[in-house]
Amino acid sequence: MALPFSKMHGIGNDFVMVDCRHGAFPLDAEQIRAIADRHTGVGFDQLISIEPPRDGSCAFYYGIWNADGTPSGQCGNGVRCVAAWLHRAGELSIGELVRLESPSGPVSVRLIGPNEVTVDMGVPMLEPSRIPFRADATADRYAIDVGGNVLEIGSLSMGNPHAVVEVADLQAPALYRLGPLLTTHERFPEGANAGFVQKIDRGQLRLRVHERGSGWTLACGTGACAAMAVLRLRDEVDERVKVTLPGGTLTIDWAGPGHTLWMTGPADFAFEGEWLG
Repeated sequence: MALPFSKMHGIGNDFVMVDCRHGAFPLDAEQIRAIADRHTGVGFDQLISIEPPRDGSCAFYYGIWNADGTPSGQCGNGVRCVAAWLHRAGELSIGELVRLESPSGPVSVRLIGPNEVTVDMGVPMLEPSRIPFRADATADRYAIDVGGNVLEIGSLSMGNPHAVVEVADLQAPALYRLGPLLTTHERFPEGANAGFVQKIDRGQLRLRVHERGSGWTLACGTGACAAMAVLRLRDEVDERVKVTLPGGTLTIDWAGPGHTLWMTGPADFAFEGEWLG
């Protein structure tokens, strides 16, 4: 059977959106990988399903799968696309605050305009056991050996695990090698999204992310949140920061530990289609 889908992106982080509001999710890992292939399939960083909620306090549930078919706990750019998709489907009005259920738990979203969304990403999880990350105690810096290089990282979870490395040059050739190694490092038992962040000033950051299960991406919403939070914990940035990734810019607001973190940015439709594979 043909599978209808929407192709969307949030500042270049691209998604295949599947409507499962009235039926079970129809794909297995092999089929997800086939759709993800950018030569013989549709191509995406993540595939997202829109489903009825498991939690009665939420309006909808969304599932997330990486390009390699593995599940993901959260996706910041994907949440915004879910909200824009629901608006186009007549399920969400502009200005309305709605609670959605992710694989990692509830999030609140507000549609500012047809293609602009702000998301309550929750409280960053700093405890190593909750990331998960193998460390003896919570710290704002950890030393980690990556391929013979000792890196200083910050680590936290935004519903998925992140390793953040502050660098002076985002174009340094070494990053192409270090990103994949950090993503699969043994101290992250579930893998990690590896973010390399360059501080411009207290209100501006530049970022590149190698995502577990998807590789280098044009944008990573949770990665932008993690990078801002790590530098905020070190008192290197202010409460509002613009984070520029290869695909575009997100605004991140965070007052600090114990407070929820908010992310604001665009969500755009590319095309509608049917998967015939």
